[in-house]
Amino acid sequence: MGIYRLVPIARPDDSNWDRTTDQGEVLVRARSSGDARVVASEGEARAAGKDPAVETTQLLASAFRDSHLYAVRFVTDTQYPAEGPREVLKASFHAVPTGPQAQEDY
Repeated sequence: MGIYRLVPIARPDDSNWDRTTDQGEVLVRARSSGDARVVASEGEARAAGKDPAVETTQLLASAFRDSHLYAVRFVTDTQYPAEGPREVLKASFHAVPTGPQAQEDY
């Protein structure tokens, strides 16, 4: 496993943000950079009260899955060990304004 940081790279006025929410930086443990996107989007879905095991429109529309909105960077200098389960290590997810008011901090 590796530790990955997902970082928003689109400008705040980028029209792609109209369809999703900027969740800020997220740190995950995952198998690859692509898997890091999946782990982050599953964490976001859980915070919104969705079942991440079910591929929903909201999960697929996660900003973490869009390479124009988020970059994924491999991190070597972190307090978290690479060994362990696939999971979100550090994040503060906020629900989209039209959804239930949810927040989950890691």
